[in-house]
Amino acid sequence: MGLEFLTGVVDFGVLGLLALLSILVVAVTLERVMFYRAFDNKAYATPQELELALSAHLVAISTVAANAPYIGLLGTVLGIMLTFYNLSFDASADVSKIMAGLGLALKATACGLVVALVAVAAYNLLQRRAKVLKLRWEIARG
Repeated sequence: MGLEFLTGVVDFGVLGLLALLSILVVAVTLERVMFYRAFDNKAYATPQELELALSAHLVAISTVAANAPYIGLLGTVLGIMLTFYNLSFDASADVSKIMAGLGLALKATACGLVVALVAVAAYNLLQRRAKVLKLRWEIARG
């Protein structure tokens, strides 16, 4: 059996998970943007209610932002392991074969970083918008 299954794990497991996480970030971001646009100052009686409403679902985005690079790194480590494993069976280690394997492995890290950067940007923008709405609520309350 060997490590051949790692190709599928890297291509479908790691990159698939990163794709799902990016969809989650976009979905939560769109939901929050729509919620903030329809925000009504009068709907909340206490600052605690307001804080709960404004910060709902933001933890999902921050969790993706914090963990996507590690998921990408895991894919890279698995891809490099697979490259070395395959090289152990080939006595004539061709440089182009090594580089192709390593390049394929590094795409997981690149994807993880892209997902994390988008998540961090979305989180920061939403946090700022929530803070502005909270301050407007406080000003309106006098």
